[in-house]
Amino acid sequence: MADSGGDAVVVPVEATPTLRATVAHVAEAVARGEFSTIHFVVLASWRDEDPQGADRRADAEHVIDRARVWAETDLEDAGVGGTNVRTAIVGTDDYLFGPSDYARRLAAYADEHGVGTVVLDPEYTPVGNTTLLQPMEFELSSTSLDVREAPVERPTRRERLLTEATGIRFAAVFGVSLLFYFVLGDPLYWFDWVTGVASATIVAITLSRISLDHEPSFPETPLRILRGAVYVPVLLFEIVKSNLLVARVILDPRLPIDPTMNRVRVLVGGGLPLMTLSNSITLTPGTLTTRARDENLYVHSLIPSARDGLFDGSLERWTRFIYYGREAARLPTPRERDDVAILQGPEATEALPIAQADGGAVADSPSDDAAEAVNRDADAGSEADADADADAGSEVDADAEVTDE
Repeated sequence: MADSGGDAVVVPVEATPTLRATVAHVAEAVARGEFSTIHFVVLASWRDEDPQGADRRADAEHVIDRARVWAETDLEDAGVGGTNVRTAIVGTDDYLFGPSDYARRLAAYADEHGVGTVVLDPEYTPVGNTTLLQPMEFELSSTSLDVREAPVERPTRRERLLTEATGIRFAAVFGVSLLFYFVLGDPLYWFDWVTGVASATIVAITLSRISLDHEPSFPETPLRILRGAVYVPVLLFEIVKSNLLVARVILDPRLPIDPTMNRVRVLVGGGLPLMTLSNSITLTPGTLTTRARDENLYVHSLIPSARDGLFDGSLERWTRFIYYGREAARLPTPRERDDVAILQGPEATEALPIAQADGGAVADSPSDDAAEAVNRDADAGSEADADADADAGSEVDADAEVTDE
């Protein structure tokens, strides 16, 4: 439903050091008569059906309600009445992986509500890590929206570095990096301590806000570590079992090798859980994760048993167990949810979306492509045969004329 009675502005919000100043800037613009309606929007980096999706939504609602209260307070202090402040959480029906996805959903929301202007917080970071302001501005520049950056004071580089070097995320990434360094080195050798601390510090400063999309918490993080330790031998067992199955197929030519591309819609959440599942699938011989797009993983399987194991969702269940506990592990498998598809071969249930991703048209099915190619070859062969017959006939006629003469 479009707004009426003046221009409207949309402000994507997330908990940032400059959110309060951004809200104040938008309220001042309303007081000057530039806008009559403010839309505060959270672009979700999760899906409602994800484990702990309700918790993520509650956190988002807290942030967006705080922005609304700030705006209403500022407008009241400025003596402005009749301004409509709206809030919304969008994008919870699929994963938003990058600036183009966030810009697409924001533009769709603006078009639906008749909004012509978007004001971006200079520290806006919807996924909790690297600031997306510049790529968001670039992606939104191709839409009909008037894109503005809130002219607020940003934290200095020194302040940003101090914040990142003293937070919980920094401590977590530093500890994990140092532990990994000692696994590869010698924790009893003083030089390894010097180089290990230096390396872990550099890694934590540069990657702490990229590796973790939210602050570690107690007791959630220790429990995840313990459950992850339980998962390690399970993953090693799956790797050994898959190695034996693939080796058996390779050594016995009578056994089938059926390479196919498959699609699996997963329910593990984004960020670290999705990375864990994708890499677990790749580490298991016979399967290779080639792409993660929206809520789908595109996985290449070598043999039928590898594809069946993927569809049965054992690794997905274990990933949910690590990050969300036993209850989440009891969710239905991808096969039970009918969230799977075969994209190649005679058993294909969906077309391979490569052509569509490259800007072309998607064929109806892989088998149709193959049949069309065969028909083209047959037509080309028929034309070649016809031309050859015609040439042969001409040569015969010429020989006959020479003989008559």
